[in-house]
Amino acid sequence: MGRTSVITAALTLAALPMLVAVCGQTRTRDTHTNEATCRVDGELARLPQLPEASGVTVSRRVPGRLWTHNDSGQPVLFILDARGSVTGRIQLSGAMVVDWEAISAGACPTGSCLYVGDIGDNNATRDLITIYRLTEPGDTPSGATASTAAVDVFHARYPDGAHDAETLLVTPDGGLYIVTKGSTGPVALYRFPGEPRADGRVVQLEQIGHPRSSGQARRDEQITDGAVSSDGARVVLRTHEALYFYRTAQLLAGDWTVAEIMNLKHVGEAQGEGVSLGPNNEIYLVGEGGGGSRPGSFAQLTCAR
Repeated sequence: MGRTSVITAALTLAALPMLVAVCGQTRTRDTHTNEATCRVDGELARLPQLPEASGVTVSRRVPGRLWTHNDSGQPVLFILDARGSVTGRIQLSGAMVVDWEAISAGACPTGSCLYVGDIGDNNATRDLITIYRLTEPGDTPSGATASTAAVDVFHARYPDGAHDAETLLVTPDGGLYIVTKGSTGPVALYRFPGEPRADGRVVQLEQIGHPRSSGQARRDEQITDGAVSSDGARVVLRTHEALYFYRTAQLLAGDWTVAEIMNLKHVGEAQGEGVSLGPNNEIYLVGEGGGGSRPGSFAQLTCAR
């Protein structure tokens, strides 16, 4: 093949359509539009009590309930309804806040638990990270602040030094995984070895596969949260401006191949942070207010099947 033919072939391949994630659907994008079939359901809700809204998860016990938190301040979980209104609070007895960045609902010996990830480390200087686990509360008085019993506490460290992280993934069977942010090094995947035990020991995390990139990620590629779908089939990781969907079995085996992608710029978040997947193809997002105690934000996306 001549040089001109080689160049022509390369340009043709480069122009092939890209896969665009559409909340459980994959469509082909043409060269002019990036069409999405997820829409913001209602207006972006403001969260005055959550200026640093960081993580969010859908309840496994109460339909229409979500859990969220600030990344600093008091060890309090906030209960939201599906429109983003705060309906209650839970004080975590025996917990501290260094940098809370993630929350996930998942299986545990008592049935359904909430896992809170105190895993943020902006300067990559922490000797260890902490996960708090509590049995997910059921009915709570509307507007009230309740206090839980002492939580289970799990401590861990990375095998290759400290990392900043904002993503805690909990699989339906209770497996715990952390995806590093990529702000102090590469985006990488780690898991807790075996079943976590609240015995005071510091366990060493296991790195799975190779990092997604060789070095620190660009800001628009840094991972600020993630979630596993209720059926365990897919994982979503988010940045400030996009969602990336993976097949769970592939990602948790160290394969970073993206199945789908969706742009979030149209949502209007000041600083997008958290993500959770609903049972009926909904996506829930929370974000920080952008500093100065400005209210955080909450959005629900409704997606085509």
